[in-house]
Amino acid sequence: MQVVAKSQTVKFANSDKRYGVEFHFESKDLNIALITINGRYPEKGHLVNEVCKEIIYVINGSGDVGVDEEVHKLNPGDAIFIEQGERYYLLGDNVETLVPCSPAFYPEQHKEVA
Repeated sequence: MQVVAKSQTVKFANSDKRYGVEFHFESKDLNIALITINGRYPEKGHLVNEVCKEIIYVINGSGDVGVDEEVHKLNPGDAIFIEQGERYYLLGDNVETLVPCSPAFYPEQHKEVA
């Protein structure tokens, strides 16, 4: 077992539209982050995780997630599962999310695409 206290989290910001804190565990099988979406991320195009699968769980706020060519509304309590290789974007106004990834997320496999 490993406990990561809030004081041990690592802040990050992919842009002024997507930022949060990561909980770093010793395991490379899974990780988790609290992420806030404020606007459209990315501003143009889509994101793709080349390696990991992720779940986006909405804690507060509402917004949209566009996966490939479909747009889905997200409200508090909703979750969406994104497979590795799926193209998506996020849109919201201070939407707070909890995002676990498997295997553990690392920035080099997270790409912006058209």
